Amino acid sequence: MIANMFRGTGVALVTPFKKDKSVDFPALEKLVDHVIQHGVNYLVVLGTTGEPPTLSQEEKRNILACVIAKNNKRVPLVCGIGGNNTQAVIAQLSSYPVEHVDAILSVSPYYSKPTQAGIIAHFKELDKHTPRPIILYNVPGRTGSNMLAITTIQIAKECKNMIAVKEASGNMVQCMELVQHKPDNFLVLSGDDNLALAQIACGFDGVISVAANCFTQKFCDLIQASLRNDFITARQLQYQLLDGIDLLFAEGNPSGAKFVLSEMGICANEFRLPIVPVSSNTELAIKAYLQAF
Repeated sequence: MIANMFRGTGVALVTPFKKDKSVDFPALEKLVDHVIQHGVNYLVVLGTTGEPPTLSQEEKRNILACVIAKNNKRVPLVCGIGGNNTQAVIAQLSSYPVEHVDAILSVSPYYSKPTQAGIIAHFKELDKHTPRPIILYNVPGRTGSNMLAITTIQIAKECKNMIAVKEASGNMVQCMELVQHKPDNFLVLSGDDNLALAQIACGFDGVISVAANCFTQKFCDLIQASLRNDFITARQLQYQLLDGIDLLFAEGNPSGAKFVLSEMGICANEFRLPIVPVSSNTELAIKAYLQAF
């Protein structure tokens, strides 16, 4: 089953920028090599961590093309294509080079706060038109509406192209309900780096991670240990990484991740507004953590 290629650790890639705020494609290529060499199972481009609201459609297509070329089919590739305008999302599905990706990550419609029936209707419409399998993305902290477990399960059962969900509700009861009632071949993936160990213990199949940009090897080791039920090793890694993960999100995503990557010499600590760099206090805390790490 194609869904099985998304077990383990997927990394939600940042989009590097130069000082003039243009996309830094050489840095993006460097990041792709870094995460693959240190153990990620697949790449996710143009997810939330990639700052897609600030990118033009042409830039998005160029970023996707860059990652496709640099990856060169070394690991599976997922592209983020979602929105709160169903017809616009369908149009994007046909205008991106998705024939070169393995799946689409599509967020539950945001801002509009659709009902559960509206969310189901949205994904059923995408199911009719998508050329690639879709990973649903539930992130109520960003969308303003929660895709309930019963909703996700109905979509999974009724839509042949929906193969997984990235679940970032942070609600562990909802997470367990998903695992308990999902179809056999439907994956449940964590969208919360600090909860991934606990969620895998409950039956999740892996994670789409921000931390895997920065703490790649140890985070991938944590996920693999969890998946093989080696929770002694997993707990040791969890408590090495927990403070670092918290710091990545202390002032929003991807501000913390890009600061770490700049300290690693992979990309500049540059953003497009309204995202701004972390404060000097958080910089100092991250530097202290990295020195100990």
